[in-house]
Amino acid sequence: MIKENRIKKLLKEGKPVIGTFIKANDPAVVEVVAYAGFDFVIIDNEHTAMNIENMVNQIRAAELAGIVPTVRIKQKNAADILQALDAGAMGVQVPQVDTAEDALNVVKWAKYAPEGVRGYAASQRSAGYGFMDPVEYAKKSNENVIVVCYCETLECLNNLDEIVKIDGIDVIFIGPFDLSQALGVIGQTKHPRVMEAIDTIIEKSRRAGKAVGIITSNAEDTRYWIGKGIQYFALSSDLGMIGSTGKSFIKELDSVR
Repeated sequence: MIKENRIKKLLKEGKPVIGTFIKANDPAVVEVVAYAGFDFVIIDNEHTAMNIENMVNQIRAAELAGIVPTVRIKQKNAADILQALDAGAMGVQVPQVDTAEDALNVVKWAKYAPEGVRGYAASQRSAGYGFMDPVEYAKKSNENVIVVCYCETLECLNNLDEIVKIDGIDVIFIGPFDLSQALGVIGQTKHPRVMEAIDTIIEKSRRAGKAVGIITSNAEDTRYWIGKGIQYFALSSDLGMIGSTGKSFIKELDSVR
């Protein structure tokens, strides 16, 4: 059932929030991440083999463990947004939002009337299977669902001035790896061209009153971007943390093997 989204509240207060991508299908991973102290999870439907049933179980695990569940959808369309939100996600991360029209559509698909055109039903999981008041449910959903739009292409960079004017977008999320590809320096996320583009996104988004998000791989990079005004962080992923921690342990034991 829809509750207050504390991530949205913290962003409005100007505070940073730290989440991570969930790529494994086991709900226990979400619980572990929650107990580790993360603020939210991003259930990754774009770059994994996640299916709808897996997604719902991950959302359930997040709710039980007290962490905010958001979903990165496969592509910018009404159906994927609807399924994630009806399943109980408290936010959607939408890839390749390249134009103001794209951004407007994303907001419309994520919100009920009068703010949008999201398909309305009050009997699905997000509404407590019909146990919430239907009017109150729609109101709370519009107030608490967080809308995150990716900026990861040259087209988005060129249209960003118009994109950030769209009401209902909470976060402009920077995809450094896709940006590096778009800027002709694939994989070089700290190349001057990429860093310049990121600075531009931060400046334009914050000037328009939007929070900014980014992917980071470690605490040091996260602290750096907090200093630059970014608030919304996807710090590594479940699989990324397993890999980096395992690699560190093995490196420490190399001398005895």
